[in-house]
Amino acid sequence: MRSLATKLTLAFLLVGLTGAVLVAVIVQQRTRLAFTEFILNREQQILVNNLVFYYRANGSWDGLPQNLPDLLSAMPRLATGERDDDHDWAGLTLVGPDKVVIFSVLPGRVGDTVSTSLLERGAALEMDGEIIGWLLVTPNTRELIPNSAEDIFLRTVNRASLTSALVAALLALALGTLLALTLTRSLRELTEATVEIARGRFGKQVKVRSKDELGELAVSFNQMSLDLERATQARRQMTADIAHDLRSPLSVLSGYAEALSDGKLTGTSEIYDILHQETNHLSRLVEDLRLLSLADAGELQLLLQTISPQALLERTATRHAVAAQQHAINLRVAVASNLPEVNVDVERMSQVLDNLILNAFRYTLGGGEVVLAGDMADGHVRLQIRDSGSGISPEDLPHIFDRFYRGDKARRDSSESGLGLAIAKSIVEAHGGQIGVESQPGQGAVFTITLCQKNLVKS
Repeated sequence: MRSLATKLTLAFLLVGLTGAVLVAVIVQQRTRLAFTEFILNREQQILVNNLVFYYRANGSWDGLPQNLPDLLSAMPRLATGERDDDHDWAGLTLVGPDKVVIFSVLPGRVGDTVSTSLLERGAALEMDGEIIGWLLVTPNTRELIPNSAEDIFLRTVNRASLTSALVAALLALALGTLLALTLTRSLRELTEATVEIARGRFGKQVKVRSKDELGELAVSFNQMSLDLERATQARRQMTADIAHDLRSPLSVLSGYAEALSDGKLTGTSEIYDILHQETNHLSRLVEDLRLLSLADAGELQLLLQTISPQALLERTATRHAVAAQQHAINLRVAVASNLPEVNVDVERMSQVLDNLILNAFRYTLGGGEVVLAGDMADGHVRLQIRDSGSGISPEDLPHIFDRFYRGDKARRDSSESGLGLAIAKSIVEAHGGQIGVESQPGQGAVFTITLCQKNLVKS
């Protein structure tokens, strides 16, 4: 099995050799034709000059048939011309001013009258502005005269062409080899890195050597490798977080159950409340994980209903009014007028708003404010949860929607799974919308839900 580099080298060699041979053949043919035409034109012009000189010296064409063969001896191509099938004339013919043939290489043509149309194809013989005859030539353009200047010249050109073709082929081989090695180097590195990833060694990076398609492939590969590494780390971290969150309530349940079974504890309402709380915590964690798995698989079912943003936010505020009073937090709704109704899964979207409000309550001190707002921006309906709490640190902000991510460990609520904001993001994206957050430490946070056009009900 040949390598890609070998195949590319052979391909470049074949293309280079083929191109060189074609160029050599074309050059030979064009040179032969051009040089032959040059020789013929030169011979014909010399003959014309000699004929005019003869006429000037003798005052007529008398005696020319006897002397013309001597003039043609140095002009073999004219003297051995080809037959002109179109007009039944051949080689060389001299016509007098009266359009009568004076000389012809074909016997039996002397004395014939030549038509004007045929004379137009020939060369007019002029002396002092007067036409003294015509020269008709159908030269031999097929056969080369051995060892003639023409033959030697063309053989030299042919050798030069063949030499050039050989040099071009060798150059194509060298360049092809260099280019093949250059191209395949990046591919070899990508292949080796792919093998490493197949073995589970994620994060492997390759050098980006160019900005062409191979360079783009290398960039994409590096990004994929990093994404795989991050995904693997995230999976490991999530597994550890799930195990941790399951371990705590299970430990409590196991401890109390064992103590009750051994008779070391007597069942009381307080103990049963603790067991109930831990059971509920486990149930919420399992349900949250189930919801996220459905969202990841694209199987989260939505029951779309038409509702106004005002009604959606007000029903959410009503559910949390008592909790707001208990925390001494001012909870209010501020919705712009004339907002269009939206098609959403009311229960799912309420779950999103619940998570955001509980998160706002968690970090807003007594006397603070939480606002449920709604408005239009760039043709989209926006739902916002604004709080006057402690805000989010810049290092935590990019990870706020990550699963099990809880930036401020000091404010961590053990009753929470760390999946609330991740669930909110999944539900909003299942609607085709987007969710984001803006915050500054000490200046509160603003969570924004942007619903897409398809969620809007046209009036």
